[in-house]
Amino acid sequence: MSKDKILLLDKSDGIATITLNRPDKLNAFNDELSYALQDTLNNLEKDNNVRVIIITGAGRGFCSGQDLQARLNSKDNQVSLGESIRRRYNPIILKMRNMEKPIIASVNGVAAGAGASLAFACDFRIASSEATFVQSFSKVGLVPDSGSTFLLPRLIGLTKAFELMLLADKLSAKEALDLGILNTVVEPEQLAEQTLALAKRLAAGPSLAFGLTKRAINRVVFNDIDELLEQEANLQEIAGRSEDFAEGVKAFIEKRQPIYKGN
Repeated sequence: MSKDKILLLDKSDGIATITLNRPDKLNAFNDELSYALQDTLNNLEKDNNVRVIIITGAGRGFCSGQDLQARLNSKDNQVSLGESIRRRYNPIILKMRNMEKPIIASVNGVAAGAGASLAFACDFRIASSEATFVQSFSKVGLVPDSGSTFLLPRLIGLTKAFELMLLADKLSAKEALDLGILNTVVEPEQLAEQTLALAKRLAAGPSLAFGLTKRAINRVVFNDIDELLEQEANLQEIAGRSEDFAEGVKAFIEKRQPIYKGN
């Protein structure tokens, strides 16, 4: 696996491990990483030798969401946020939910914004005791996207999900476990070993039955995810044109508290 690649892929014994590889940016999504993840998931779905997928991050972060600095520096920084979500994020979430292979999030550090959504879209979530989760969208005047408004209430219920989305409070791994977001929490040095143990157990299981079980759960719990993702994109388009969003991004870059006016 080359350290120069923005996304690393390792395949062994029926297990594919995807590592988001922008450690200096806490594996934040830029265009290249989002499209690389889309392509990798599409290829793994077609690979009959792959029975289980692990998603993790390089360095001390799992994924810190959208790289706001990259967006600010881009010549295309005025792009429609709704269209960006439709092109870059929604295909990832839909592929993960519709793929009839178990996907494990191995959360090694911060999972924020779309990075938290990425973890929520997995079928299993194992986290280091040092991991944290935060719905950071409201910190820059945006609404939760990448499936968060759909996935998080289904994981923990409406009351707490709405609180986390509006207040953007950080959850520790223990708090996330208590809320039902995580399957288990382990010490940092045990994360890779415990994730691999679960992956091997799943890879040795009846893959057809596992896939059909996921299909049944999707029909009951996730049957309208396409519609909700489109709704998120529409709402983000409105929020992305607001003065509050412009102020939120500016304040983030300047490392100060934003002054919102509700416009």
